[in-house]
Amino acid sequence: MERYEEIERSIIKKYRKLIWAKFISAIKEYKLIQNNDKIAVCISGGKDSMLMAKCMQQLQKYSEIQFETEYMVMDPGYNDVNKKHIIENAEILNIPIKIFNTPIFEIVDRIEETPCYLCARMRRGYLYRHARDLGCNKIALGHHFDDVIETVLMSMLYAAEIKTMMPKLKSTNHEGMELIRPMYKVKEDDIIAWKRYNNLQFIQCACRITEKIQTEDTGSKRQEMKILIKKLRQINPNIDTNIFRSIHNVNLETIIGYRKGNVYHNFLDDYDKII
Repeated sequence: MERYEEIERSIIKKYRKLIWAKFISAIKEYKLIQNNDKIAVCISGGKDSMLMAKCMQQLQKYSEIQFETEYMVMDPGYNDVNKKHIIENAEILNIPIKIFNTPIFEIVDRIEETPCYLCARMRRGYLYRHARDLGCNKIALGHHFDDVIETVLMSMLYAAEIKTMMPKLKSTNHEGMELIRPMYKVKEDDIIAWKRYNNLQFIQCACRITEKIQTEDTGSKRQEMKILIKKLRQINPNIDTNIFRSIHNVNLETIIGYRKGNVYHNFLDDYDKII
């Protein structure tokens, strides 16, 4: 048996409950994939997107849904070491990647303030455009369960709103294109366990800007949320699951106000109406 076959087997056997079943559950519950879709599976080179790519390959083998895939690697300006590592891992995992180059790191390097927002927007734009050039109607990103609940807490604590990372989104700037997140229910600890079990090493954050501005004492807000959730788990081991379930179970009758589109609704709007 080839090494990539052993890695595939680990996904649907050893990690069937923790990874494969949750991957399938997200696709079914949120209706992420339909017949005749052509999906650009976006690979950054990290553990999450590489595992997503393998899960998508397995899904094509076993699913009744007929869809196509392109395994797309956007190079925003990786150094030679990271780029070589991505190519080597793709060979180990038997993922037929297609790499395309962009000047993103070069552009954001000239931005004086924290450039993360601009970088994220530019990445998304390049991914959509290149995916459409390949004939795709969807892009798949490797965001996982922990990304979702961290986003919820960041929005509440730093943006003063309740907002989450959606399992799928229609693009507002690229007509006919949609973003999906098949790893939505898969926990990061289980991805790490899968990686270690198969003795795989993936690139970490390869951002040149982050390398320059980040020290041991300063981290991202997302890292703060990871630490906070870890502490909360010590009090209640189900805290992460409860946060995740809460965004599926919002009780509007107990919400002071909410926005839908550009319209703001307040509980007082219909408070005096006869029940």
